[in-house]
Amino acid sequence: MRRSGLAVFVLLAASLVLGSTRAGAELRVFVTNEKSDDVTVIDAATRAVVRTIPVGKRPRGVAVSPDGRRVFVTNSNSDSLSVIDAKTLEVLSTVPAGIDPEGLTLNRAGTALYVVNENELSVTVLDVASLAVRKKIAVGKEPETAVASPDGRWIAVSNETSDDVHVIATASDTVVKQIPVPKNPRGMRFTADSRRLFVASEQAHVVSVIDMAEMRVVKSAPTGGSRPVDIVLTPDGSRLYVSHGQSGDVRVLDSSSLNVLAVIPVGPRTWWTALSPDARFLYATVGRANELAVIDTSSNTVAARIPCGTLPWGVAIAGPP
Repeated sequence: MRRSGLAVFVLLAASLVLGSTRAGAELRVFVTNEKSDDVTVIDAATRAVVRTIPVGKRPRGVAVSPDGRRVFVTNSNSDSLSVIDAKTLEVLSTVPAGIDPEGLTLNRAGTALYVVNENELSVTVLDVASLAVRKKIAVGKEPETAVASPDGRWIAVSNETSDDVHVIATASDTVVKQIPVPKNPRGMRFTADSRRLFVASEQAHVVSVIDMAEMRVVKSAPTGGSRPVDIVLTPDGSRLYVSHGQSGDVRVLDSSSLNVLAVIPVGPRTWWTALSPDARFLYATVGRANELAVIDTSSNTVAARIPCGTLPWGVAIAGPP
């Protein structure tokens, strides 16, 4: 009985390990490259480049459908959106997406795409099934990116030149609040409970906290780095990873106090970031080096550097939901 039980345990353990390995192998990292007009696709498990996909001119924003099957890329200089099959890595379609599309996000249900149009001072709402334009929403000056709240209620849009965040209610697709923030807001992240929104203000060199119940900034603090661009939150909401374009690093902040816990040197033009589903690795685009940095979050060190196309910008992870 002991031998039989041990054999079953070993087989079960092996099966779990194999399943975990397969799941990891299914994850792919998608990086948009502004100057080479393509998307680099990286196998998350092996860290090998598996495909380079030509898209439109100056691809920037990238987002993944909730089911992990579709990857959406905005092509700023082509005024278009490319839809990529996350499994076959083929471009399924390319459609108009307003003037100078940059950041983008999907609603919670995955039925609507919110595409930020920088030169148009608006957000284009696309129906995901038909890719037809549902609505145009006016926002602030030089809108940069958009993020969706986990509870599905809000789409937040950062506006670089008007120094504010516009909050769109998804129920009506209308702007319900314009929130002033420190100069040059860019990347943002909601907490898992949707009660707070963290905003990186590049020229003010600070991170701010917006209370979504009050719809106002309740705290701002310097990161200690130069030109913060993007923010990622750990799943438990305890830490922030803030990328910095000028000081070329990622800084780890306590989400409550906004105190700096660690500084991770990466390289000049460390821009947009994505956290792996298990929170073990942070992926950061490094524009000047034309690479993707893989940061081990347990040691806060760069574990790998993966060559990409020219001037990598956005990054997203696709795989099983």
